[in-house]
Amino acid sequence: MVADTIFSPSFGNRPSYLVGRETIIREFMHGLESEPGNRDRAMVLLGQRGSGKTVLLWELADRASASGFVVATPTVTSEGMLERIVEKIQEDGERYVKRRRTHLTGGTLGALGSSAGLEFGREVQETKSFQFKLAQLARKLTEHGHGILILVDELQANSNEIRQLVIAYQELVGERLNIALVMAGLPGAVSATLNDKVLTFLNRARKVSLPPLAISDVDAFYDQAFRKLGIHISSSLRLQSAQSTQGSPYLLQLIGHNIVLRASDGEVNEDVLEAATHAARVDFENDVCKTTLSALSEKDREFLTAMAQDDGLSAIGDIADRLDVTTDYAQKYRRRLIDAGVIQPAGRGKVEFAVPHLRDFLQKEL
Repeated sequence: MVADTIFSPSFGNRPSYLVGRETIIREFMHGLESEPGNRDRAMVLLGQRGSGKTVLLWELADRASASGFVVATPTVTSEGMLERIVEKIQEDGERYVKRRRTHLTGGTLGALGSSAGLEFGREVQETKSFQFKLAQLARKLTEHGHGILILVDELQANSNEIRQLVIAYQELVGERLNIALVMAGLPGAVSATLNDKVLTFLNRARKVSLPPLAISDVDAFYDQAFRKLGIHISSSLRLQSAQSTQGSPYLLQLIGHNIVLRASDGEVNEDVLEAATHAARVDFENDVCKTTLSALSEKDREFLTAMAQDDGLSAIGDIADRLDVTTDYAQKYRRRLIDAGVIQPAGRGKVEFAVPHLRDFLQKEL
């Protein structure tokens, strides 16, 4: 049996190579090399489940760290997020401070021993705000010639923590401190966050939608990966496997992994590919399709079920007829589902599914 040392088919796992996102990474790294306040230093990633948002955040963390930035690695939006961000900056910043404890109090610093680290005095720790603590860290690290990168995953709409973070970031940018911010989330959560009047600053940040991967990029990666693993697959079957991913980074990992598991003698034939593709699809439906539907309202799901009756594009008028509602009423759910990244516009008055296999999954449920 061939050992799989390349594919990592699990949410948040780090694959050995990131396919098709080099342009995004290059633009962001260019922003880090520019002066504080550069537009590319504030980035918002929009992507459906399985689009590789978390993996991309970790890749940006690695690249920034290698460039001398102190990184608050991806932190999920939740209660206590701001405290965790401060702790991560303090922990990662240890490598850049002198070999004595640097004690951060109300704007002054003092050596409190021989061990390394950035710490706040008890009074600051217990009484000062997140904004105050972040500013103190940013000022000190900027003095030392190092920037701060904050990464936030699973962006949530109407989050007080996100409001505080963005307000603090905006103030530090105004102070010309060396800081950058990247946040990632589902399209609906990002849209609601950008529409928050308190956070209008984010509308000047670079918004990046993670598109499906180019099939040619997936095919090239499969060629390289299977060669490295000693697996023989014809170019036609390899292209077929690439097309089966529908450009989904998660399906890329699932299909690749299942091919490796089934290529017991290092050979891939049509039966092996069919079995691997089927197994990957079942996992994708359980992990992505079911999860996507569970987060929607009953009316949202009814709209999608009406769409699933079409084999191709769906007309809003037909959907409204099937639901026995007015076209204006159907448009309301069309907008909701587009914001959620579940469907996408497909020409005047038409929509299509944005999540691979979701139509087929709904048809089976019917």
